[in-house]
Amino acid sequence: MEFFIDTAEVDKIKELHDMGLVDGVTTNPSLIKKAGRDHEQTIKEISSFVKGPVSVEALSEDAEGMVKEAEEYVKWGHNIVVKIPMTPEGMKAVRKLAKKNIKTNVTLVFSPLQALIAAKAGATYVSPFIGRLDDIGHVGMDIIAQIRDIFDNYGYETKILAASIRHPTHVLDSALIGADVATVPPEILKKLFNHPLTEIGLKKFLEDAKQWKKE
Repeated sequence: MEFFIDTAEVDKIKELHDMGLVDGVTTNPSLIKKAGRDHEQTIKEISSFVKGPVSVEALSEDAEGMVKEAEEYVKWGHNIVVKIPMTPEGMKAVRKLAKKNIKTNVTLVFSPLQALIAAKAGATYVSPFIGRLDDIGHVGMDIIAQIRDIFDNYGYETKILAASIRHPTHVLDSALIGADVATVPPEILKKLFNHPLTEIGLKKFLEDAKQWKKE
């Protein structure tokens, strides 16, 4: 499974990129606003050192506007993927962009049937938001399993991108079920390193090393 980092903070992307943990990046207007950066400059900088996909969100509500934005976004980097909302207009845009060989990431997916529609339209990725489903009393991870089954049944090449990741267990379950990608906030991605036995073992090794040096 690939790890995409869900942030627009360039320093955090570079830090995790140096660890080999960044296969791609997802952004949205809220993340870029939080980072206090210019939209275009931020995407261009990220795209300059991240080899994998960099998702940029379309802001228009109609298909024509989304397509125009996408055509501009792909000029910002060699690896741009355009985030398109799961709406009827969005699916019109996905179909048009697929014909232009512009990659798309259909976002705000909350049901397996929405994912199926996106795959039929030619989406490169679908992003089911599992954390938000958990928030309203659903088992968000169920949608990953259902989409995996549907795509495997019919041979769709659209990749499943698990989004709205809230904790490391979401990452683990997504990997076990067969999501192609998990897009993860930096603080959650760092937590994947953690295990108490690792910390205990490292502490013991260091203590033994200090004792050995004294001898």
